[in-house]
Amino acid sequence: MKKVISMLLFLLATFLPATAQESCNIIPKPQSIKALEGKDFILTEKTTIGFDNGAARQAELLQAALSGPTGWDFPLRAGKKGDITLKIDSTAVTSSEGYRLVAGQRGVSITGHDAAGVFYGIQTFLQLLPKEIVADRRQRGVEWRIRPVEVNDAPNYPWRGMMIDVARYFYHVDFIKKFIDMMAMYKLNKLQFHLIDDSGWRLEIKKYPRLTEVGAWAGPEEKRLGGFYTQEDIRELLAYAEARGVEIIPEIEFPAHVLSAIVAYPWLSCQGKQHEVQTQQSISPELLCVSKDSVMNFLHDVLDETIALFPSKYINIGGDEAIYDRWKTCPRCQALMKREGLSEVSQLQGWLTNIVAGWMKEKGRTVVGWEEVFMRGKVSTPIVGVMWHNVDDTLKARVEGHRSIIAPVTHLYFDFPERKDKREIKAATWMPAVPLKKTYETPLLDYSLATSSVLGVQGCYWSDQFIHGTVLQELPQLDENRSERYAEYLMFPRLTALSELGWTRKADRNFTDYERRMATHYPRLTVAGIHYRLPEPVVEKSEKNTDGTYSLTLATPVADAAIHYTTDGSTPTYHSPRYNGTPIRVANPEQLRAITVMSRTHVSLPTR
Repeated sequence: MKKVISMLLFLLATFLPATAQESCNIIPKPQSIKALEGKDFILTEKTTIGFDNGAARQAELLQAALSGPTGWDFPLRAGKKGDITLKIDSTAVTSSEGYRLVAGQRGVSITGHDAAGVFYGIQTFLQLLPKEIVADRRQRGVEWRIRPVEVNDAPNYPWRGMMIDVARYFYHVDFIKKFIDMMAMYKLNKLQFHLIDDSGWRLEIKKYPRLTEVGAWAGPEEKRLGGFYTQEDIRELLAYAEARGVEIIPEIEFPAHVLSAIVAYPWLSCQGKQHEVQTQQSISPELLCVSKDSVMNFLHDVLDETIALFPSKYINIGGDEAIYDRWKTCPRCQALMKREGLSEVSQLQGWLTNIVAGWMKEKGRTVVGWEEVFMRGKVSTPIVGVMWHNVDDTLKARVEGHRSIIAPVTHLYFDFPERKDKREIKAATWMPAVPLKKTYETPLLDYSLATSSVLGVQGCYWSDQFIHGTVLQELPQLDENRSERYAEYLMFPRLTALSELGWTRKADRNFTDYERRMATHYPRLTVAGIHYRLPEPVVEKSEKNTDGTYSLTLATPVADAAIHYTTDGSTPTYHSPRYNGTPIRVANPEQLRAITVMSRTHVSLPTR
């Protein structure tokens, strides 16, 4: 009965007129939202945007966001009030990245604690408008109306991150910008840029040019894969991200996952042998030979050049999945262990981490790495561990003076499919599927921010599948964007669940309520040009009839979507009968198959 009531409430909320829902569908869910008395605010061709000096860039972003879909100019008024007014006031809004939005007939005011708070207030403002506001071209016949409302909001965690793996598959600058936009839409603020791995070195390092001349490319000339970001590319991305409240944190992976560097400079390894950059996914046994002064100088040079480029106070050094066989058989490494009093070869990684963390501290940077960085020997300098394997290791980190980011492979790795099904797209299989609900309900240790060693949460999107078996890359001759749509399909809608996990207080998170709000975001993602995985229809009600047949009532958790179905066990298509709300009578419920349909070409997997 509880399930039936929940579904009825969900359907009622989903299919109410849009004007009754506009103030309730914000993702991530705000701290407080209150309906106000009075008439609606309506955007018109005469609407102006006022701003104080600290919010100039945000005003320009808002102007650009509104002008495209409406076709109007929205004049900017520096240092003055406008119909929409943006300002920074850390006294009025006391929480970092927080904002207060008030909308009424006379105008909209967005006050942020800082520039990021103003930007997040703008994202909420855009979500209050009709979905067409995220279109990239003019939308005619839309009334740009917002009901009177007050929103007071601030994030629960300071770290709300995503990691993108550009090492195994190179994404061009334009897609990284789109990725930043997707994060910013949902108030995510930390981008871990996985630039280095066995299959590619993606960051230009001027002192070591062969890293990108050689290490950025794989395969024979006719099937050559790869690419890299010039330092000018990076500066362009940094400026783009900074305006949108996103901090880009570079990841320079070591001592493992560095075959691409060793191919460029074989002397970096213990054996000094020549290798080739991978074209198929595997974890190379090659490590940096940390017993060599030349290797330590290389690390120092690369990290110095990296932090000179990236302004983030964090530098990620990876540190995961090291296979220590090379160090075990290297006389120089064994001599180093003896000299440093290390009894286990894994402790050599801890020794390395401690040295690097010290270097970075001198430069005003904090080292971040996968949880192995503080599990392989004592590290005296405080660092941050990304907990991908065992969330309980946050306790060990806290005891040893380190901090943590929650990113469990079981809940927040988006390269796994949402459902184990042979009809699902090619994705990682070494762990179970990660359904949307599982992501949303990721267990977080219930510390208060004042005492917590946990900075926040992070989703991870790995590109292993591009070099694992079947090739997924697009065909450049056809100017495809297959790889980008593949990545977006795996990230959405789970990225929106991640955003709420990091932003919204635990007491305010509820999956049924999130689903209700998310129902209106699927069409919004379509308008925004973001590909996503459509959820399957659900059987809302099943009744057995007196003649032994069953009457089944279907529902879809997607606003504006249709349901098409078959009753013979076959897979439905866009051309199958369209469900009209009347219960479907079948002899065997197992024979009913249904799909959610957004368009002729965008459909869900069938129900099981």
